[in-house]
Parts: sequence; C-alpha cells; structure tokens
Amino acid sequence: MGWDWHRPLEHDGLRFTLLTLAAVLVGGLVLLIPPYFMQGTVEPIDGLRPFSALELEGRDLYIREGCNNCHSQMIRPFKTETDRYGPFTVAGENVYDRPFLYGSRRTGPDLARVGGKYPDSWHWLHFRSARDIEPRSNMPDFGHMFEWQLDLSLTARKMETLRRLGHPYSDAEIASAERDARKQAAEVVERLQRDGVEVTDSEATSEVVALIAYMQRLGVDRAAAVAGGR
Repeated sequence: MGWDWHRPLEHDGLRFTLLTLAAVLVGGLVLLIPPYFMQGTVEPIDGLRPFSALELEGRDLYIREGCNNCHSQMIRPFKTETDRYGPFTVAGENVYDRPFLYGSRRTGPDLARVGGKYPDSWHWLHFRSARDIEPRSNMPDFGHMFEWQLDLSLTARKMETLRRLGHPYSDAEIASAERDARKQAAEVVERLQRDGVEVTDSEATSEVVALIAYMQRLGVDRAAAVAGGR
C-alpha cells in the first residue's frame, strides 16, 4: 500500500470514525487507569498543612481574578528556574490544592515561593497599582478588591467539602472558620499598619486582605521542609 495505506480509511467514514474512537479510548485509558493505582504514593511533605480559612478564601479570589492565567505555581527542575524562584516544585507540596494551579505559561513571575519574599505592605501597594512598584508591569490594578467586602458566609462549608476530599480540617477548625479568618485578617492589617500603611475600617475587612494572606502562604511549607533537610 506504500504511503497511501490510509486512503481507503479516509473514504470509509464509518470505519474511520470507529477506529478513531477506539484510538481515543485506548489513549484515555492509558492516561486514566495508572493514577488509580498510585493513590497514596504521593505523600504530603513534612509540615504541610491545608490552607487556613482566610487563605482558602484568598485562593478562591486569586482564581476568580484570573491571577493563575499569568502566574504559574510550578518551578521546573532547571538551574535557570531554581536560581530565580527557589527549589523546584514537588507533588507532595500541592496535595491540598484543589484545583491545582501549576500552570505552563507565565506572563508574570512564578509565585510558588512568593510567601515571605515581600512584606504585606509590598503586596498592598502592588495590588492597588503594580506600576507603582514596577513601571513596566502590565498587571491590571485591583482597586476593587480594596472596596469589596470579604464574604465568609460559605467558608465553613468549603472546608467541610474539602475534608471529604481528604483535607485534614478538624471539627473545631470548621466551626470557628469565620472567627479564625477575621482574626488572621486583623493580624495582616496590624502588620500593614506597622509598616506605615493607612488602612481604613472598610479596607480592613476587604477582599485584598485575604488575597495577601494567601500570597504570604505560598511556598512557606516547602521552604521549611527544605531547611529541615526533608
């Protein structure tokens, strides 16, 4: 048949469709079946804990605002990456990410290790106007997050759902989700004020505070594990 072996298939629509379907099914099974036998082989890194109530809300806001469209959270095992961003990403540090936010394209820098890299005040200014920090930045302003109030009405239910998926939230953590979130938010505001940032009463309970809490959490557990030689 030479190079024209596929010509008969192209002229037989039914057979071509069935063979294509079979190829897709086989390929899908090859991708889907192995993970079912890998459950439990990827364990959380030492010291890894799920996101707190406030950090969980901040993560949802991060996704809502499309931040993951421009910022990956996956450091590849290349020297150019690790020199700039820190230790490469391992699966065990993201077992509590649902959905995971690895990403494969960057418009801005990777954020997998951004936690603790900058003070809260830096993030506050950056979210208000990125060009005040970096004039060449094309990141949009997020001024609306300083005005929109943080909604904690569903936080406990989110934690309950995540617990069903394997996140180790306790009954006490779920019951006190809103109180704990407000307490952590107050701690963020206190750090901002110590850095000389004027925070209004409305801004103190706004969405940007939760987003800052989430940003400051990224990579912290992994850094502790690396420092401890684990």
